[in-house]
Amino acid sequence: RNFFTKRTKELKPAVQSAPGWKLFGKVPPRENLPKDSKIIQQEYEARTGRMYKPPPPSARRKNIEFEPLSTTALILEDRPANLPAKSVEEALRHRQEYDEMVAEAKKREIKEAHKRKKIMRERFKQEENIASAMVIWVNEILPNWEGMRATRRVRELWWQGLPPSVRGKVWSLAVGNELNITPELYEIFLSRAKERWRSFSETSPENDIEDAGASLADREASLELIKLDISRTFPSLYIFQKGGPYHDLLHSVLGAYTCYRPDVGYVQGMSFIAAVLILNLEEADAFIAFANLLNKPCQLAFFRVDHSMMLKYFAAFEVFFEENLPKLFLHFKSYSLTPDIYLIDWIFTLYSKSLPLDLACRVWDVFCRDGEEFLFRTGLGILRLYEDILLQMDFIHIAQFLTKLPEDITSEKLFSCIASIQMQNSNKKWAQVFASLMKDNKEGDKNHSPALKS
Repeated sequence: RNFFTKRTKELKPAVQSAPGWKLFGKVPPRENLPKDSKIIQQEYEARTGRMYKPPPPSARRKNIEFEPLSTTALILEDRPANLPAKSVEEALRHRQEYDEMVAEAKKREIKEAHKRKKIMRERFKQEENIASAMVIWVNEILPNWEGMRATRRVRELWWQGLPPSVRGKVWSLAVGNELNITPELYEIFLSRAKERWRSFSETSPENDIEDAGASLADREASLELIKLDISRTFPSLYIFQKGGPYHDLLHSVLGAYTCYRPDVGYVQGMSFIAAVLILNLEEADAFIAFANLLNKPCQLAFFRVDHSMMLKYFAAFEVFFEENLPKLFLHFKSYSLTPDIYLIDWIFTLYSKSLPLDLACRVWDVFCRDGEEFLFRTGLGILRLYEDILLQMDFIHIAQFLTKLPEDITSEKLFSCIASIQMQNSNKKWAQVFASLMKDNKEGDKNHSPALKS
């Protein structure tokens, strides 16, 4: 260390007196240190006969964020001594270009400042609305739930999105508990799941699940598949992955459900629904809401892979698709692009995988209010939002686009499109259209039954 320090001190004068090196040859060293951009500007003003007038202190403080970087002012600097000097016309042109660059920088900064102020104003307004809405929900609506839940005022307030502090409570009340599950029942099925985990770990290595030779259905019904799926649940949040605060909780809820409903078992996509509930409810309440939610006709049809029922839902969806978006409907038809290609993923996870989490929660809010109809209305709202883009795409690009929606999708734009969707066809609402499809199917089965018997 001492040796190199000593050498550096001895070489320092020699380095200062040595000639400089440039790209185009050896030139004498610069006598002065590199100049600041302001000094360069002042020298340029002095050479051209224009006096440099510094702005008043208040103006300088106001515009300091618009001052150009020192590298921007290099356009005003003279060329090295070994190159021809600038002509007057070139110097003036460079000055003009420099002024244009500074003006553009100012415009960009002003635009960004206005954008930041707008975002902050919207955020403050949203926080004020949430705070005022929370007071109404806590003091007026929740204490009188049965009497007020169906009123016009509550439904309009519900559409705006539930305050996060009451969201879990409202979801629980709206979903209900038709299955009459108690926290004690949850503990019973959780203990069964833990016993199965222990026996499974003792008899089979953890990493051999893919090579166990079991059928796909058996693997999906197994508790071990839950471990694989939990790591894929909201990976960007890092709270459900192994070691995260909610990993064991999610594992427990999903494991208890597979023991509670062995006829359904675990199906990929369930982890996202359970995760959203866990973020808004306590453990036992999340399980109760999860089990009752998956017991709804639409969710049961999809998670039990009831093909005939799923086809009825797709057919009903296409009725309203053609009614609301005829051009896009024909475009999809021309490519034989059926709803199952994009709807299955949306319905399985209730949009929690396809949309940003805060936006998905707002979709859940209205879904708890309106039921399954809103899931398909949301799908039509997404198609309306991106209709112009989708009309320019072919089959492959449409499927890829709808599988992974843009991340910049906003709540205001999407819900504006959802609001414009009319869930009525020939004076028939969603429930009536779906019921007529079910009726036609039953009549068709009766007509075909003699032929099948013969």
